[in-house]
Order: sequence, then C-alpha cells, then structure tokens
Amino acid sequence: MERTVVQITLTGLLLALASTLPNKNDWDIYSFHINSTVTSRYATTVITSRVVNRMNESKEIEFHVRIPKNAFISKFRMFIDGQVYEGVVKAKEQAQQQYSEAVSRGESAGLVSSVGRTLEEFKTSVTVAAHKKVTFELTYEELMKRTHGKYELQIHARPMQPVRDFKVDVYIHEEAGISFIDVKGGLSTKALANAITKTHADKQAWVYFYPTADQQKMCDSCGDQGMNGDLVIVYDVSRDNGLGEIKKSAGYFVHHFAPSNLPRIPKNVVFLIDQSGSMHGKKIQQTRTALIHILNDLAEDDHFGLITFDGNIFHWKQELVQANSKNLENAKNFARNIQDRGSTDINQAVLQGANMLNVHHREGSASILILLTDGDPTSGETNLEKIQSNVRQAIAGKFPLYCLGFGFDVNFEFLEKMSLQNNGVARRIYEDSDADLQLKGFYEEVATPLLTDVTMVYVGGTNLTQTNFSQYYNGSEIVVAGQITDNDIETFIPQAVAISNNRRVTFSNTNDAVKSTGRMSHDHVQRVWAYLTVKQLLDKELKLSGPEKETAKNEALELSLKYSFVTPLTSMVVTKPLGESIDVLHKPKEGETPQRGQPPVDQPKSQKTTPLAKFLHFTQLMELGSVHRHFVNDTFFCSFASIHWIVAEVFLLKAENQTIPLCFDVSGAVLLKLLHHSSRELFVNGELDSVANGGFSRIVIHFKTDQHVEIGTMGVTVRDGQTVTHHTGVTVIIRNKEIDIAAGDMRLVILVHEKNGEKFLWPVLRQHPSTNNTEGLLDVSFIFFFLCVCVCSDSTVDYTVASPPTMNCWLMSAESALQRPLDDFYVAQL
Repeated sequence: MERTVVQITLTGLLLALASTLPNKNDWDIYSFHINSTVTSRYATTVITSRVVNRMNESKEIEFHVRIPKNAFISKFRMFIDGQVYEGVVKAKEQAQQQYSEAVSRGESAGLVSSVGRTLEEFKTSVTVAAHKKVTFELTYEELMKRTHGKYELQIHARPMQPVRDFKVDVYIHEEAGISFIDVKGGLSTKALANAITKTHADKQAWVYFYPTADQQKMCDSCGDQGMNGDLVIVYDVSRDNGLGEIKKSAGYFVHHFAPSNLPRIPKNVVFLIDQSGSMHGKKIQQTRTALIHILNDLAEDDHFGLITFDGNIFHWKQELVQANSKNLENAKNFARNIQDRGSTDINQAVLQGANMLNVHHREGSASILILLTDGDPTSGETNLEKIQSNVRQAIAGKFPLYCLGFGFDVNFEFLEKMSLQNNGVARRIYEDSDADLQLKGFYEEVATPLLTDVTMVYVGGTNLTQTNFSQYYNGSEIVVAGQITDNDIETFIPQAVAISNNRRVTFSNTNDAVKSTGRMSHDHVQRVWAYLTVKQLLDKELKLSGPEKETAKNEALELSLKYSFVTPLTSMVVTKPLGESIDVLHKPKEGETPQRGQPPVDQPKSQKTTPLAKFLHFTQLMELGSVHRHFVNDTFFCSFASIHWIVAEVFLLKAENQTIPLCFDVSGAVLLKLLHHSSRELFVNGELDSVANGGFSRIVIHFKTDQHVEIGTMGVTVRDGQTVTHHTGVTVIIRNKEIDIAAGDMRLVILVHEKNGEKFLWPVLRQHPSTNNTEGLLDVSFIFFFLCVCVCSDSTVDYTVASPPTMNCWLMSAESALQRPLDDFYVAQL
C-alpha cells in the first residue's frame, strides 16, 4: 500500500512541476563551435557561440565556458549588429581603476573567474535587442605538458542547452610524427560514440565531435540543458634517443627533449606524512590507501623511508631501507596504522627527511623528498620564512622537494614557494573520492628517474627559458625555448649534458636537428617562448624576494601585455555596448582561495550586485560567549561567536535576540554539498542554475545501497539503482509549490519559486539529523575569532520561506562569511 501511495504522489508532483518549469526558449544558441589547433604541443583553441534573442523585448544573454587551468586567455570578442567589442588586456592596477570607475557610476562591474581541479571559468553577458543576434568568440593558448608518456588536450563542452549546430574540431600537427591518438573523457561514452570521428595519418591527426541535438540530451553527462563534460584528446609523438626535436622560426626556437630507452636510476625516496588532527577522517584514510599502493610500486633496487608527524616526529625506521618484500610488508602494516592526532610541525618533519637522505646517500641513485600535509605549521618553528630558509639549507640543492597540499585549508603558496626553492613542484590534492588516486598519480610521475643534473646548452642562443633540471623522469619532457643570436643558424649549437647511472652523458646532433616550423604561423614559436617564459617568471617571482622579485614580476608583466596573455599580473577588461556593465577577467593563482564574483583587489563590491546566493542571519549563540557587533566605516567586527547555519543557497541565519543579516554571492552554475552524513550514508547535493534566478535546477538526495531521490526542473524521481521504486523509510509529500522529504530524523523541504516566469528550487532543512557528525551548507558550524572584514550595504531575497521577502544585508566575500573557502562545499557530481 505504501508503495502505491508514493507512486501516485510522484505522478502528481511530476504534473505539478511540469506546469511551473522555466521556459528556456527565450534565447537560443543556434551555433556552438570549438576549434583547437595543436602544433608542436602548443594548442590554440577558439570557442565561438552564436546566440539569438527570440523574445519581443531585450534580453541579457550569457556566455559561460570553462577552459584548462594552465591556459592563458589571449583574445575575446563580441559581434553585435555589425559592431565588434573586444576585450583588452591591461595591467591589473589599470583594470582595477576601470573597475572602480564603473562602480562609481553605479554599474555592475565584476571579476569573472574561478578555479577548480583542472578548469577555470570565463563568464560574461550582454543585453541583446529583440530578435537580434550576438556572437561570442574566446581564444586561449596553452603549452601541453607531457605526463605518463602522453599529452592531453582537454576540451570542456557545456553550452547550457542542446545546440543544433554543435561542433568540436581538433587538428594536430607534429613534425616528429604521431605515435598514437585516443579520445577519452566523459563525453566519449557509448551514447556519443558515433558522434566522434578520429583520423590519424603520420604527422597529422583530426578529431571531430558532431553530436546531434538529441544526442546532447541522452549521454551520461547530458540532460535538458545539453552536455556538461570533457572531451580529452590523448596522444604522443614518435621519439628517438638523441637530442629530440628543435623548431625555429623568425629568430626563436623551441626544443622538446624526452629521450627514451634509458636505464632507470635507482631512487631514494622519503615520504613525510602529516598525521595531525586536521587529517581526521577521509583524508587520513585516503593517504593510507595511496601510500600502500605506492609501496607496492617500489622497485627492489629502490630505498625508502617513512616519517609521520604531528607535533612530534615518528620514524618507521631511522635509516633508509631496501624495498624488498619483507621491508615493504612491514612498511604497509605501519601505513595501515597511521592515526590522526596532535598539531603540525612541518619544519622538523622536512629537516628530518632531508637528513635521512643526506646521511644515507648512495652513489648512482636519485633522491626525492615528498611532503603531504593539509595545514599550516602550528608547533615547533611556525615562521614560514624561517622554515623555508631552514629547508633550503638542509637540502642545499641536492635533491627535489615535492609538496602535496591536501584540500583548500592548506597554505598552498607556502608549499609552492618551498618546493620551487628546492627544485620541486607543489600540487594540490583535491578531497574527492579519488584523492588516493591523485596521490598515486603524482608519485608515478616521479617514480622512474632516468637522468639527473640535466643541463641544456645552447651556443649561439640567448633569452633562454630554464636550462637546468635536477632530474628527468620517464614519461615526462623537458622544454626549453629562446632566441637564436642574430638568427644565425650556423652558429647555433644545441646540446644536453646529464648524469645517467653515475656516468656523464652528452646528447648532441648536427644543425640538421634544428628544423624550420614549416606549417606553423610566423609567430608560433615566439608565442611558445613567451608562454613558457611568463610561466617560469611567475614561479621565479614567487620564490624570490627584494629587487630580484620585482624584476621578475616586471618582466612577466611586460611579456603578458605584449602577447595579450591574461595572467595573475594582468586582467582583461571586457568592453560592451555603451551604457552596459564592464567585466574584468582575472587569472587566479593556484595558491589563491577560489572565489567567484570578487573584485581584483580587496575592495568592497558595488551595491548593484547579482544576488545569486546572498544572505545570512545569525541563528544561535553558543556557550563560548556572546556576539560583539560593531559597524564602523562599513567594517564588521565579530568575536567569540559560535554560529550554526540554516542554509538554502541564500544562507539564512536567525539570532535569538537580534537579527543581523550578512550576505555574499556565489556565481556560475556550480554543484554544492548541502548536507553530508557519512555514517548514515546520506548525501544531499544541489546544482545552482546560473541561467535562472539564482536558485537550484536540481537537488539529489542519496541514501545507502545506491538509492536516491532526484528533484529537477522536469520532475521528481525516486530510484533504486536503475529502477524507479520506493525506498523504505523515505516519505515524499507534495503540497502546493512544496516538496516535503523525510528520511529518518532528517526533514528537507524543497520550495518551488517563480520569478520572471521562470521556476527554480530552494532547499530548506526543517529538521536536522540528531547526531552532530554532519557537514554541508545546510548545517555549517564554526567559530569567529576577532574577525575583521570589509562589507557594504546591499539587499537580497529570503527564499527559505514560501512568500519570500526582500531584506537589507551587509555584503561580504563568501570566504569571510563562511570562514573557509566556498570550494570546500563544491562536489564533483550530484
């Protein structure tokens, strides 16, 4: 009987929602093309979107795409009524001035950027007259990096609706020859298999992806809003064991050096594992899993050490041991029992690891130090500059330090600087379900050293990029670019000198190895040089100080402006028709906390903001003390307050004695963690709809054993695996513009709101689970300690009630309001 009632209820809800869904036909993307040309591993990609306003009135039309994180945007244009509106790259200070001028005129000017694991966002909009068209055109460039023996060109397709004329065209030309090519990613599924055409002919390859409008709604990552996923083109080039491939053009050269069939060098590797209290739960579990996988991959002629640390240092063994079966089994048992506790003494941990490698150095081997941590140093030496100085002295350039920062709480810039100062790199490990695979994947990049002390020599070369490399690993590649003095190829002599298995080796060739670019454009090699130089100058600027730091910064800025690259030192001012807002596109650093919709520098935003997600009210003061509130010159102070949040995207909190509204923005269509209760296997996630009015387009509630309830713009489904059914213990009640879902002691109400003829969803947690081990935007708790942030007056709408009122609020950044990065609440999938 219960199953029958639920099925009837769901049918009634489906009909009710169908009549209140938003109308997506007011503007139409009738053409969406992505054209990517890859020549000698340098990719130039152009995204072109053509849109028509089918309404009888003017309409704001949005252009929203995602691009690879390592790419530099180099051009943006809009074509409207025969007029061209171009983005202009400026120094960040100049862009900020234009931003401020727009704010002073009452216009909405904003920073358009975001950061994720592999992608960044570009987003802008423009008002288009009735029945008129607009064409958006975005160009970005990137030098592809070789890892695990391949290059990957990532193209993200998310046009926001099915498109009749949708095409992805990729052309690859490699003079060395293409050894293999494959197509992967979430869009290379069986449902789209016949939409992909791949052709490979020696030095050239073509990939075409032409899905029909129907196919764009049928694949795994497709729906009524079209596709949302990646197409990844994977390939490698044919190689020899010599000097590699050198291309020249107009006085510039680029050299790709990746010799194969070299004997591997035995390695000495020490793993430093943070086991402080902040690693509790999933982080420490994933670390244990990854470490056991890595130990399984060590070769018998490798030596290794394990050090765990919190406020104290714990050695598995006091010296390096051989990776034989007995030692590996003992090490894996040690790894299985790593427990989180205590504070974080990074200084002593790295010094102990460096000492272990220094004391037990083996001739003819390569040493590597790998640090995994999720937090700042909180015990021992805590001065960051002093720690970096201590580490530089201890390592003394003898081996690289790789720092893996777990999550967004970590001080990534500190880790990045420490790595760069010691010939290594820093990598952020994202707290997804595959974090253990991310850790293992990074280790595999450095698992097989083939050369050490690599020096690239170019007689007759000048303005060179980096030429000294501590180690070269199997599956990677060394890339050097520069200028040929006086463009005299006769006097240009390239050479590579390195250590292989304790002997000096030299890679050289005749000038025949230096080839003209042939099919490349005249400035192609020059742009590769500029791209690589800017990237390395930005790294150099990070690790230096004083006049040297300023010099590196100025050189990077000069090149960024000359080649119109949007870098962390520049911004693109997106011009629009007279009277419209100005967008300022900023390139975030990986070390920056990801934020959306924030100004290029720390200044209050315009009062005329887009309320995609705004407002908070204090709800409950805890025993730690009362809230002290002062507003002085638009500055908000709060101290010793423990705050619990009742959140519904516009995040609402109510105080016992007084209501003080705070608000912040969330921009873009993002997937948010609303409520996670891991011990009960209850997960509530929501998708914001940037096209609608700031609400949710879908909300999914997952239960154990693969059962879930999905509320979307087309209706509600209760599923068990692939079969529609009723889940015992879940009650779904439909009222007027309200879906009430109860599971155990959790009660969630989904409100259906309407604005401007469009409908969107809004979640309200009416009853919290009785246990306190939950997390998510619907149940956040934290403590303010003497917080001081800039705010300004704004207003927003309280969508947590059926008849939403408009209220005033104090606007601040999401990070300041939440006291943690907003990306902590992002999820990879619903």
